[in-house]
Amino acid sequence: MEKIKRLNELISDAEAVVVGAGAGLSSAAGFEYGGNTFFENFGYMHELYGYNDMYSAGFHTFETSEEKWGFWSIFIYLNRYKYGAKPLYAKLYSVLKDKNYFVLTTNVDHQFQLAGFDKKRLFYTQGDYGLFQCSAACHDKTYDNKDVIMQMVAEQREHKIPSSLVPKCPVCGEEMEVNLRKDELFVEDRGWKIASDRYSDFISENRDKRILFLELGVGYNTPGIIKYPFMQMAYSFPQGFYACVNMENHVPKELAEKSLTIDGDLAEVIFSLK
Repeated sequence: MEKIKRLNELISDAEAVVVGAGAGLSSAAGFEYGGNTFFENFGYMHELYGYNDMYSAGFHTFETSEEKWGFWSIFIYLNRYKYGAKPLYAKLYSVLKDKNYFVLTTNVDHQFQLAGFDKKRLFYTQGDYGLFQCSAACHDKTYDNKDVIMQMVAEQREHKIPSSLVPKCPVCGEEMEVNLRKDELFVEDRGWKIASDRYSDFISENRDKRILFLELGVGYNTPGIIKYPFMQMAYSFPQGFYACVNMENHVPKELAEKSLTIDGDLAEVIFSLK
């Protein structure tokens, strides 16, 4: 395909590559929030409450913390700990590992790091399934949750965890929460702030070079984080270029000469790259 050949050329020629990754990338890699994965693990959420996918069920208001963490422990296990690096992420790493790259992502499944991407070149803007924070955001620290999540999965009965496993903030005693950006109480910890600064520095250091903004699987739920800034920077930077692989592509006419859009299967495109 001519456009994939062109994308290969753009990546090869770029002095800097900024990857913007959205939920579509993890979906293409094989993560499934609905379908068989949902009904095999959360059929009861459909029977009791009518949900058909994990994303929607995640907004449910549970009557007890024990039931809430029964759901969320399985959710986190499936999307953060059950699998290693998916082949699609490993392939993307093989394409970019020798480039001057940085990754900005709204995904919270840790796949980039699992695939080998340098954690100093990653900015997870929306949090991480593998971290807890205080639900009241009483302090700006997060906590690794793998051990307690695995214990919740092992010890729950009838979709509820033991009360003794309900995670509590070590500072104020309030219940802990998954570190996901869903409201103003999202905790931006020290690691988040360092990653944010590294991203800003990368943009500043490379803005006058041949810089490729490569957008993968980004939709319009939160376009202000990746899509619109990428378009703006590609347009305004002297040698900036915007490339988008997604089923929905709408590029302003002002960017027509500095953009490439591929409307196709994301996995097929990435596996076709050199």
